[in-house]
Amino acid sequence: MCRISQPRQQSAIAFALAEGNTGQLLPIPTDTPMPTNCLLRTVSVITLTLAHQIASAQPDEILITATREPQSALRMPLQWSAVDRENIDLVGAVHINEIMQRVPGAWISRGNGQEHLTALRSPVLTGAGGCGPFYMAADSISLRAPGFCNANQLFDANSEQAERIEVIKGPATALYGSNAMHGVINVLSAAPSDQREQEIALEAGPWDYYRARYAFGDTWGQHGLSVRFNGSSDGGYKDDSGYGQQKLTLRHDYDGDRFSVQTVFGGANLNQETAGFIQGYEAYADEAVKRDNPNPEAYRDARSWRLYSAVSTQLADNHQLTITPYARHNHMEFLQHFVPWQPVEKNGHSSVGLRFTLQSDLGSLQLSSGVETDLTRGWLEEIQAEPFSPNQPAGVHYDFEVDASSSAMFIQASKAITERWLLEGGARLEYNRYDYDNRASDGSACAPEASACRFYRPADRSDSFTNPSLNAGLSFQLADAHTLYLRAAQGFRAPQANELYRLQSGQAVADLEAEEIDNIELGLRGYFDESLTYSISAYHMNKRNVIFQDANRFNVSGARTRHRGIELSTQYRFLEDWYLGADFTWARHRYDSPINLLGSGGSIEGNDIDTAPRAFGSAQLGSRFDWLSSTAELEWVYMGAYYLEPDNLARYDGHSLLNFRWSAQLSPRLTSTLRLTNLSDEDYAERADFGFGNYRYFVGQPRAAFLELAFDW
Repeated sequence: MCRISQPRQQSAIAFALAEGNTGQLLPIPTDTPMPTNCLLRTVSVITLTLAHQIASAQPDEILITATREPQSALRMPLQWSAVDRENIDLVGAVHINEIMQRVPGAWISRGNGQEHLTALRSPVLTGAGGCGPFYMAADSISLRAPGFCNANQLFDANSEQAERIEVIKGPATALYGSNAMHGVINVLSAAPSDQREQEIALEAGPWDYYRARYAFGDTWGQHGLSVRFNGSSDGGYKDDSGYGQQKLTLRHDYDGDRFSVQTVFGGANLNQETAGFIQGYEAYADEAVKRDNPNPEAYRDARSWRLYSAVSTQLADNHQLTITPYARHNHMEFLQHFVPWQPVEKNGHSSVGLRFTLQSDLGSLQLSSGVETDLTRGWLEEIQAEPFSPNQPAGVHYDFEVDASSSAMFIQASKAITERWLLEGGARLEYNRYDYDNRASDGSACAPEASACRFYRPADRSDSFTNPSLNAGLSFQLADAHTLYLRAAQGFRAPQANELYRLQSGQAVADLEAEEIDNIELGLRGYFDESLTYSISAYHMNKRNVIFQDANRFNVSGARTRHRGIELSTQYRFLEDWYLGADFTWARHRYDSPINLLGSGGSIEGNDIDTAPRAFGSAQLGSRFDWLSSTAELEWVYMGAYYLEPDNLARYDGHSLLNFRWSAQLSPRLTSTLRLTNLSDEDYAERADFGFGNYRYFVGQPRAAFLELAFDW
C-alpha cells in the first residue's frame, strides 16, 4: 500500500467484486473479461484531474527495499506497499496472515498453527518449488538460501515486532535475483531509539493462547541497541493442536567518524502440534467435525537464526561502500500429514554470504551496483516408520546433501531526466550451481516387486543455471504530489533442490530450466494535502518454463501461465480524527499452455489456476479519540471464490469477516488493547483444497477476544 508520512498512519478498506455462490460442483465461467477499458478510463479521469490541481507539498514516504538504502518512494516507477510499526502494533497479529491483509496483491494463506502458503501477484503456490517465486527477507537478506526455500519461511522472521514490512509486487529491482519473480516481502528490524525506551506486554486469548513481548531501545554516544523478544503459547482451536513459539531480534548500530556498522542477530523457534485438513464438502461449517483433527500425531519443529553486519564507509563525498557478510542456519522436522503414508521429513541448510554494494550520488544520476555470493550446504532426509504399500515402503525414501553456490553482479540506476521525468533501469547476471550427493542407494527406494515406486533417488550430479534479468521504468510527476509510471521487468528463479533431486516414479534425471517471468505495469500514486493518499496499478505478467509435476509424477518444466490484475490502495482522513481506506485486488491467474498436469482430467489451457481468488481485500474504518488517547478500528476482510483443482470443477465460495480493535492509554505508562476477531462468528475456511478425491479445509476460528496490557518505563 502507498503510505505517506503523516501524524497518523492507518490502513485501508476494500471494495469486493463478489461472484455468485452456487455451492455446487460446477464450473465457473472463465471468459469474464478484465475491465481494462474501465481501468483506462479511471486512470485518464484521475490524470486529467491531477494535471489541473497542485496539491500542497508534503514529504513522501521512504522505501528501503528497492535499493537497500532509504529512498524517496513517491516517484519510484514500481508498485510497492509498506505496513508501518503503528499498524503492526495495532493489529497484534497472531499469524502473519492478519497483517498482510493490509497489502493489496498479497494473500498469506493461513494453515494450522503458524503454517502458511504465499500468494503475491500469483495464486497460492504449492509443491516442491511452490515457495520459489517469492523473495522473503529480513533486512533485505533472504530468509532462506537460493534453492532451499520453504513454504512456511515467513515464520522465521520477527514480523510481530518489526519496524516496517515492505513489499515489492512483481519482479524486483536488479538488487534481487533468483526467487524475486512475483515479489519481495522484506521484514525490517527496529532501529535503536534516540532515547531510552523499554516496554513489556502480556496478552491472553481463547483456547489457552498467551503471549509475552519485550522491547528495549537506547542510544549512547556513537552506539545504539535495540532488543525485541516475543514468546507465545497456543493450546489450539482444533483437537490435539497448538504451538509454542519464540522470536528474538538483537540490533546494534555504530555511527563512527569513518564507518557506520549495523549488526543484527535474529532467531526463531517453533514447536507445533499440527492439525491436518478436515474432509468433506463444506465441512468447515459442520459443528460436529470442524474441531476434529484427523492427524493428532502430526507435528512441526523448526528453528532458525541469521546474523549479519553491514559496514558502510564514504569513499568520497558522493560514493558509499557497504560490505555485508552474513550467515544463516535453518533446521526443520515435521510429519507429512498431508499424504496418507505419513513419512517424517528432516531438512536444513547452513549458509555464509558476502555482499558488496556501492551507492553513487552523481547529481541527477543515482547508482547502486555491486556483487554478492552465497555458499550453502543443505540436506534432506525422509523416513517412513511403517509400511503403507509396496510403492510407499517403510525405511529411507531420501537422504541427500547439496553444496550450493550463488554469485551475481548487478547495477540499478535512477536518472532525473527533467524536473518531472525520472528514468530507472537495472541489469543483473546470476549464476547458481548445485553439487548433489546422494547418501542413500541410487535408484528406487522400493523392493523389485513394487509396480510404481513413489520414490526415486538420482545418482550424484551437478547442475548449474545462469540467468540475466533487466528492468526499466519511467515516471512522470503530474503535480508535486502525484506520479504516473510505466514499468517493464524480468524475473527468474533457478529450480529448487527438491525439484531437481527429490524425484518420483522412476524419473532418473530432472532436466529442468529456470523459470522466467516478464511483467509490464502502469501505475498512478499520490496524495491530496493530508486527507487522501492513493495508489492504483494494473499489471500483465507472462511466465514461462514453469516447473510442474506431470501425470507421470515427473518434475518437468515448459509450462506457461498468465497473470494480470489491478491493485488499489487508498486512505482517506476526515473529520480530523477519522480514517477510511481501501486495499483491493482484482486478478486473473490462468494456465497458458496445454500441459498434462498431475490431477487434471484433460486440457486445462485457459483455466484458472487453483487457489487463485479473482477478488480479495480488506477495509478499515477507525478513529483516534481524546478520551484515554484511544484508537478504535473496525475491519472488514473479504475473500472471493476460487477453484480448488486444475479442471475448475470444485471451488470454495469465499467469505467476509469483521474484526474490531481498540487501544487505550489507561495511564502514562499503561496501554491496553482489545482485539475481537470474526465478530459475526462466520463459518469459513482459512484455506480450501481438493486432493485425493476429497474437499479439504483448514478451518477458520470462530469469534474470539484477545486482551493485551503493555507497560513502558
